[in-house]
Amino acid sequence: MVKEESGNNTSKEKVFSRRDFLKTTGVAAGGIAGGALLGGLTGFQFGSDQNPESAETDTGGETAGGEAGAETPEFAARTFFSRQEDFAALAAATERIYPEDDNGPGAIELGVPYFIDKQLYGTWGTNGTDYRMGPFQPMASDTHGRQEKLDRGAMFILGIRRLREYALEEHDEEFVKLDGDTQDEVLKAFESGDVDVPGMRAEAFFSLLRNTTIEGVYADPVYGGNKNMEGWKMIQYPGPRMGWMNEITSEEFVEMEPESLRAYQGGGM
Repeated sequence: MVKEESGNNTSKEKVFSRRDFLKTTGVAAGGIAGGALLGGLTGFQFGSDQNPESAETDTGGETAGGEAGAETPEFAARTFFSRQEDFAALAAATERIYPEDDNGPGAIELGVPYFIDKQLYGTWGTNGTDYRMGPFQPMASDTHGRQEKLDRGAMFILGIRRLREYALEEHDEEFVKLDGDTQDEVLKAFESGDVDVPGMRAEAFFSLLRNTTIEGVYADPVYGGNKNMEGWKMIQYPGPRMGWMNEITSEEFVEMEPESLRAYQGGGM
């Protein structure tokens, strides 16, 4: 219980002007809007079903004290994919979708395979918040979104294993051992729907793989990808901020070091 102080405190109260009020509420609104935008962009949920050990600062980024998490482990152990061969094929596919180049690191260095693994382990991977009562008609229309009965986790498992099978069928080699151009040919076959995948369209799997790869590159590092905020640095995105009061009136482009959600979370993260 908080003990109330006695005496007359009215003289100690700070008097806010209308301008002070507008400035203060403007900063708060900026923080709320930024958080809402980021949540809508990522669309991923982490709650009680996340491994507590994997919630540590395993992707670098800012800590609560503003220091880079250089001494923390790079990535936590995978939690969804049980087969190393499947995870290796996933990593190789993401690297072809977002390869390393002169602009910066590729998907593997950014931790995208582990980002996908973490998302599939949670409610996003089981479509826990989606309508799941059907009808399921995956071949009915290309304009009404995904119509597969499979959840995202099952789509990834079946899709990656079919990717490996197709590589063996067409090139007598595991997908991870193919050269980059040949890996691209395999992925393009899925993108165009030329591969039969039980229970879903090949193009639906490729679309899911591509979108999730890009999300892993640019999502907040707290979700498992975008290691050290390198994805943001490539596009000069500063990350979520509580407000822009000091920059909003600048007529010049303002360069800012990116900050992750961890900078606001506290708890030593």
